[in-house]
Amino acid sequence: MSLGDEHEASGGYGGSGQTRTRLPGTSSGARRTSSRSLVTVVGVIVLLIAAIAFANRGGDDSSPSEEGGGGSGGPQAAPTAASGERPVQTTSGGIPTGYTQNQEGAQSAAANYSVALVSADILKPARRGEIIQQVFVVDRQAELEDQFNRTYSTAFLSDIGLDQNGNATAGSTYVSRTMPIGTKTTKFSNTAATVEVWCTGVYGTAGEKSTNPVTSDWFTLTLQLRWADDDWKVDSFAQKDGPAPVPGDNQASNADEMRKAVEEYGGFTYAR
Repeated sequence: MSLGDEHEASGGYGGSGQTRTRLPGTSSGARRTSSRSLVTVVGVIVLLIAAIAFANRGGDDSSPSEEGGGGSGGPQAAPTAASGERPVQTTSGGIPTGYTQNQEGAQSAAANYSVALVSADILKPARRGEIIQQVFVVDRQAELEDQFNRTYSTAFLSDIGLDQNGNATAGSTYVSRTMPIGTKTTKFSNTAATVEVWCTGVYGTAGEKSTNPVTSDWFTLTLQLRWADDDWKVDSFAQKDGPAPVPGDNQASNADEMRKAVEEYGGFTYAR
């Protein structure tokens, strides 16, 4: 869910006229292969093996990558691979806390804070203040709480079918759940970091008479973090649409299935 706006289509899925390209299937009849064709195939495979071996040998003398560093000369982890660091062990107000003062800790904090900032709880005045106090640096909390309160006004909540307390009508369940897909640090120091969090999510009202059915979204949050009170906290954040994949062929679930899924499936603590 976008801050300050009810969910609209992100535009990343394309129009109704968009089609997918499928690989052609093989013919039903068996195709005869000549000896010349077989020799050609074997020759290509041999050349490929030789090229791979040469590339690997040449890589031994190259300098270590900037991402891996260290000069060990051994295999370097891909920048998107899991760090192997243990996730945080503490929570405050249901939000994970106690991140390490390094890039992995900043990315873990950004991922978990994204889940909290784009959640159904942020629409509830009783929970909003707690989330803001846990996620943001102290000197930004009063300003941002006022901004959130004005954005998620009673009129806004009414427009999306919620009462003044952020609750759906009887028999309905409001859904806003965010799932980080990956994180990337674009700036980092021991006291400040900028982290992008690529997310997908579901949002809307699950109910038989809902005019705002649950749908999906893809977006990227950019969080400016500061090291404060022995933890990473958010100074500011921004959101943009995408990247979004081509939608699949899944059949949409009915309102009751969506409501049960939200109630029965718990969320996760994210660690980089």
